[in-house]
Amino acid sequence: MSVSRTTALAMTSALALAPPLSPPLSAQSPTTMPGYSPSAAVTQRRLEQDAIQGPQATRARTHSAALSKEPHVAGTAAQKRTADYVIAQMKAMGLETELRTYDVYLPHATGVKITRLGRDTAVLDVQEPDIPGDPATMLPQYLPVNGYSGAGVGEGELVFVNFGLIEDYATLDSMGVSVKGKVVLARYGRSFRGIKSREAEKRGAVAVLIYTDPLDDGFAQGDVYPEGPMRPLRGLQRGSVFNGTGDPLTPGYASKPGAPRLKPEDTSLSKVPVVPISAANAEALLAQVRGTDIPRNWQGGLALRYHVGPGPVRVRVEVTTDAATAGTKKIYNTLGYLRGSQYPNEYVYIGAHRDAWGPGAGDNVSGTVSVLEAAQSLADLAKRGDRPKRTIVFATWDAEEWGLVGSTEYVEDDSLRLKAGAVAYLNQDVSAQGSQFGGGGSPSMRALLRDVTRQVQDPRGRGTVYETWRAATGTRTGTRADTLEPPMGDPGGGSDFAGFYNHFGIPMADWGFGGPSGIYHSAYDTFSWMERFGDPGFQYHATAARIGAATLLRLANAPVLPYDYAEFARTMTRYVAPVERGLTQKGWNAGAVAPLSAAIVRLERSATAFATVRDAALAGSLAAASAPAAQLTANSALLRVERALTRPSGLKSRPWYRSLIYASDVDNGYSTMSFPGINESIRYGTQAETVAEINDLAARFGAAADAVDAARAALSAPPKR
Repeated sequence: MSVSRTTALAMTSALALAPPLSPPLSAQSPTTMPGYSPSAAVTQRRLEQDAIQGPQATRARTHSAALSKEPHVAGTAAQKRTADYVIAQMKAMGLETELRTYDVYLPHATGVKITRLGRDTAVLDVQEPDIPGDPATMLPQYLPVNGYSGAGVGEGELVFVNFGLIEDYATLDSMGVSVKGKVVLARYGRSFRGIKSREAEKRGAVAVLIYTDPLDDGFAQGDVYPEGPMRPLRGLQRGSVFNGTGDPLTPGYASKPGAPRLKPEDTSLSKVPVVPISAANAEALLAQVRGTDIPRNWQGGLALRYHVGPGPVRVRVEVTTDAATAGTKKIYNTLGYLRGSQYPNEYVYIGAHRDAWGPGAGDNVSGTVSVLEAAQSLADLAKRGDRPKRTIVFATWDAEEWGLVGSTEYVEDDSLRLKAGAVAYLNQDVSAQGSQFGGGGSPSMRALLRDVTRQVQDPRGRGTVYETWRAATGTRTGTRADTLEPPMGDPGGGSDFAGFYNHFGIPMADWGFGGPSGIYHSAYDTFSWMERFGDPGFQYHATAARIGAATLLRLANAPVLPYDYAEFARTMTRYVAPVERGLTQKGWNAGAVAPLSAAIVRLERSATAFATVRDAALAGSLAAASAPAAQLTANSALLRVERALTRPSGLKSRPWYRSLIYASDVDNGYSTMSFPGINESIRYGTQAETVAEINDLAARFGAAADAVDAARAALSAPPKR
């Protein structure tokens, strides 16, 4: 996991309950399935039940043990071994396989040293200690240096900056505290670590230290590993501080032989050392910080009174990397293909990243196992004669942890194929390290995901996954909230779906099972931790795969692609009011949103009319029902809907992000911003620029509605004689 998605559960927990968008559980029928005729729906549900039976917990455990037996950072021999394992497994399933390689800039740390200077000079022990009984923790670790950290030496007085947010620096400014020439100490959380690094460097800091406070995922939240699932005091969180996507030296195009490459110094990569440290080491430094007292809400969970500084303690941070000698490294994406029987040039993808900062049992061996088990299930169905109609691609990506590198290089490499024929992308990132379900994605895919979870049983015997999801989110059957749906997360970025959705507008969905965890990006994300705390029995690994197998089949076999653009439009309507408020707060004309509101309303009307015609056609009351040409034309039009909501020139802040519907917040990274072109213009632009963004997006919603109308026309037109 790279930016904003430690678990699907965390993704959904902060969202408000969604309004009524689909029939409640009791209203579902075996013959009701959008995109299918009533008879085809019955056959499809039987097939999906067969697929759901395929994934096995015992086999998932075997895969997990094999893939998490050693740390496997991208660019290492151990990571290549995970690619070899996945390819061998997919070949044994009978899948066609491909190992896609790219040469990317991936400088590894070769040395790190942190020295506390002052009355009792000491060199800090920066490594995470072994855990007796957990063999993976006794293997050599990747050095605790953040990915794409600058190399060199930074020395200065220490300043504590809380979470290192932009607003924290505003508070420091009001206190008269500067970080120029200083070493910054920040807490993990509330913002992507790359933003913390960027803001510190922008203000003149000479080095950045980041630690996870025990108040957030340590002893304050539960027993620490090995007694419990939370982070020990000497545990730390690695991770990239790259604020971009893909190979930093080949922005916007694949890093293949002969591709032009930027010089590292000409990129936005950090120029100062950025190092993660443990809470124990943060305590050793903070104990000697005095200077300005902290604001009341800056106190963390360590057993001391926090101070801002600066100093009097000084810190020297030294980092060396192999950038000059071996900065470019080969990465490996694995692809397994189950070719479609009728539409081989239309593709449904499921993917998970394979790399990790340690053994990675949760992040993201769990996702890789989910992909493998879904692949095994569908490959077995194909062997008995039930081959999908569209091609299914089972992908595992490399170097996600460094900045979605492997998946980004792939989408830039295969852009023409994806634009023409990609139906959907399903993402598995930390798919099982707990028992509480969460899901999200494009609003066009949410009804489909909800319906699939109605068919899959929760391993603990609590009913279906859907029923436990409703109960956990307060939407219990039999209450006044019976017609509400569980909240779902928005695809703002931060995992491998970004290249598909945020770059190209390809519909996506993701899901996973989460729970208490403090081993994120540490040496303690091991098979032993998973077996004891994350998913004993590996039943939730198998359950995530069951959802994946059924969802893949639903998309691959649908006569008419089962997107829900009525729900999509209703979701978009909720984002208009915040735009109005933003305009009003600026003193600008809130009426400027009228064209956007009208365009969204038109999309909803078009989508509702399309659904009526689609269902009638598939039920046989329209002559086009059995016309493959009409369905092909309709599906081609449906593929254009969300692509129409992208802009080739991208966001002004980040041209690679082309979707104008969602993006991660440019100043946070963990927050999702809806209508990012508009909302970034409200934040940073002029009224004229904002109105231009509103009108541009309104026109794109108009084009999306046109595509839906074209799909409806194809299904309602009389067949050609």
